[in-house]
Amino acid sequence: MSESAPAPTRRSERLRAAAREEFDGTTERSMESLSLSAGVSAFIVVALVTLPVFRLEAAPIAGPDSIGQFVAIASAAVALVAFGAGRAILRIAQRRARLKLLDYLDVAALALAHAIIALLTWTVLATILERSFIGAEVYPVALIALAGATAFVTAYVVFYSATHMDLSLLAIILAVFLVEGVITAMLTASDPQWWKLNLSALGMTDDLSAFAFNLTLIVAGFIVTTLARYVTVGIPTPHPHGARNARNSLIVVGVFLTCVGIFPVDDFFLLHTGVASGMAVAFGVLVIALKWWIPGIARAFLTLGWVFIAVIAVLAIMFATGVYTLTAVELVAGVLVFAWIILFIRNAAALQADAHA
Repeated sequence: MSESAPAPTRRSERLRAAAREEFDGTTERSMESLSLSAGVSAFIVVALVTLPVFRLEAAPIAGPDSIGQFVAIASAAVALVAFGAGRAILRIAQRRARLKLLDYLDVAALALAHAIIALLTWTVLATILERSFIGAEVYPVALIALAGATAFVTAYVVFYSATHMDLSLLAIILAVFLVEGVITAMLTASDPQWWKLNLSALGMTDDLSAFAFNLTLIVAGFIVTTLARYVTVGIPTPHPHGARNARNSLIVVGVFLTCVGIFPVDDFFLLHTGVASGMAVAFGVLVIALKWWIPGIARAFLTLGWVFIAVIAVLAIMFATGVYTLTAVELVAGVLVFAWIILFIRNAAALQADAHA
């Protein structure tokens, strides 16, 4: 008679249960373990990819065929995978319903935003280091280590962002994405005198500057529509359609912002100007009517909105009289509009928290 297999000990059962719990995605500890696992996986994969790419040879810090260029592209790819994996694991762990089309678009837009942020961040950092160490090269061992380390950091941060996404974090992603995208377009503009025309001149050419500028506006518009869908859910208001009206106004701002990037001013002047003007009108309506749509919003925030509109109006008058350029007016107005949107997200989240409490 054959001997029966020994029964598993209580210790081994406890170890297996602890291992399952650590990676099931239902606790903060398990999410931290998954984030670290994503980082380690990215480190190994990207470090191995550097071997055939650089063939154990030294490489410059920035520029063509450099370690900076490689880690920027690799980190963008890592960010796409890490964000998608993070959202999928979170949905499985929380047993959420099947995603709808708009949910897939939201995930795609946010994943692309994280990828572009990773691409631009590592590119800018490599450029700064290259100017700090003029003429220096990165040797093979350090090259592999740096490539793996950047991939680890990117995967860890993006996976954590995907599994902890809330309104406040979403607002930060929007702000960072817009700032990095627009600054990149400015720095890579082929025409150094673009600012004498208007801000939309950044999207008129066929170079990297135009691509970066238009893509930034398109993705930012998607993020604004995503914010609009979530930020107004559960806001306490006595107005029967207050939350819906605020949501629709923000959606209009996001859709028109996307259209500004889709239709460059040199090819679609009337359409570009129309959607840009419509975006400004939708924002003005939201700021003015918010007092009636959501009466519980902070008075200081309502006053700030009126101040922002007054500043934009004064700048427009100064442009009409020849004091300021259109670019200056557009830059200041854009900063004020998106600062207001980010503050609105914070105030809406505070209202929802108080309502739940």
